[in-house]
Amino acid sequence: MTAMGDNGIQQQLTEPGQEGPVTVSISRKIIPGKEAAFESWVSAVVEEASVYPGHQGSNVLRPSSSTGNCYVLIYRFDNYENCQNWETSAIRREWLKKLEPLIEGEPEVQRGTGLEFWFDLPELPVSKPSPHKMTCVLLVVVYALVIVINLVLGPFLDSLDLWLRSVVIVLLQVLLLTYIVMPRVTRLLKGWLFR
Repeated sequence: MTAMGDNGIQQQLTEPGQEGPVTVSISRKIIPGKEAAFESWVSAVVEEASVYPGHQGSNVLRPSSSTGNCYVLIYRFDNYENCQNWETSAIRREWLKKLEPLIEGEPEVQRGTGLEFWFDLPELPVSKPSPHKMTCVLLVVVYALVIVINLVLGPFLDSLDLWLRSVVIVLLQVLLLTYIVMPRVTRLLKGWLFR
């Protein structure tokens, strides 16, 4: 028999490779006068990471009030394993040693997976919307997409078995949500989502 606390954990467990994209945000405070050296360093590190399997892009934010006057490096990998391969690589360790004379203090590291990936705004790396707001937006967007996909593709999918038709609809919906719809919806609603 599972204890009540274990039930919550069991519902959160997932198989490796099924966790979806992983976004990592690292904030660093640079020693005054070392900014140019840091920008050269970060360009080289982004280049190194870009060749690693599963790398899906990087952003670097310069210090501003929204970043707490820190540089913020944001990178995304397609899954946890590929992200860990980069983070534990010898080449990354070498680059981190070169970084030590340029920084002060400890890094602030944040990771996001799953639904948070759909609500990612690079210019707000330390902000995440409330689960209630994410749920509201997803309900509306998912419903609208299901209707549109069924209206557009319904005649072509009618001849398919229910399970195959469902796979096609879910696949299209997830791809549209991840790469087209949610980035635009998040930017459109950012004033409300991140308040």
